[in-house]
Amino acid sequence: MSELYGINTHMLSTLTNQIESMATGLVASLPSLAIALVIIIITALFAKFAVKIADKVIGKTELRPSLRNLIETLVRLGVWLVGLMIAAIVVMPGLTPASLIAGLGIGAVAIGFAFQDIFENFLAGVLIMVREKMRIGDVIKCEGIYGKVEHITLRETHIRAMSGELNVVPNSILFKNPVEILTDVDQRRHSVVIGVSYDTDLEKASDVILNAVKAIEIVDESKGVDVFADEFNSSSVDFLVRWWSGSKPRDGRESKDLVVRAIKRGLDDAGIEIPFPYITHTFKERVPMGKEPGDEI
Repeated sequence: MSELYGINTHMLSTLTNQIESMATGLVASLPSLAIALVIIIITALFAKFAVKIADKVIGKTELRPSLRNLIETLVRLGVWLVGLMIAAIVVMPGLTPASLIAGLGIGAVAIGFAFQDIFENFLAGVLIMVREKMRIGDVIKCEGIYGKVEHITLRETHIRAMSGELNVVPNSILFKNPVEILTDVDQRRHSVVIGVSYDTDLEKASDVILNAVKAIEIVDESKGVDVFADEFNSSSVDFLVRWWSGSKPRDGRESKDLVVRAIKRGLDDAGIEIPFPYITHTFKERVPMGKEPGDEI
């Protein structure tokens, strides 16, 4: 019993000494912690000031908004890394910049394996911001996503659908998959199919359609208007009509509306029929029509 009591007393004494040592160390490090806290506060203020300076300098250039966001983020990140490094050295004087950088490198490898997807999206975000294509305001299509690019961050891109919904898309999806940029240039080519009846003079119909489309103000006649006899359909000969107009989705719909209206009006004025589908029924045997001789017997 006395031996057990002696062991417990020794353990309690050891634990008390450790707590007293930790408390003494904590009290001794309070000035260093206070200085580190002041350094962090100064870092936060300096980071805001540095971003404002960078924003003013960038404002004098013609950089894209996404690239501006990248530069501002890198400036803020650089200031914070330096500030936190100084604060860590103040708290732990044994640290040196070389050992701290080496430790950060090892830690970065471990964190990289643990958060691979996050770092993949981060790197993809940097590359998306650096490259010239896909700017804020562009209308894009990618992997079933269709909408206007509203904001690009280092992890995700915000794409507003034409119906108003917001899609938050990881940057890796936009970087690894083909992206169709509909508004990369101011104009793009639109098309519509128009059918005329089989007894129509196709040369006349082609001239009527061509003149109707060229008369529309928002159609860029300098890039040409195409009218091709394209297909023998079940009830009509189809023309493929192509023209150049604004690249935005609304521009395309507005120009298509005007083109369809103008072609319909022109064909009506020329007496050219736009047929609806005809159905012809063929029977193997003669179908009686009304009463025939002998039916009353």
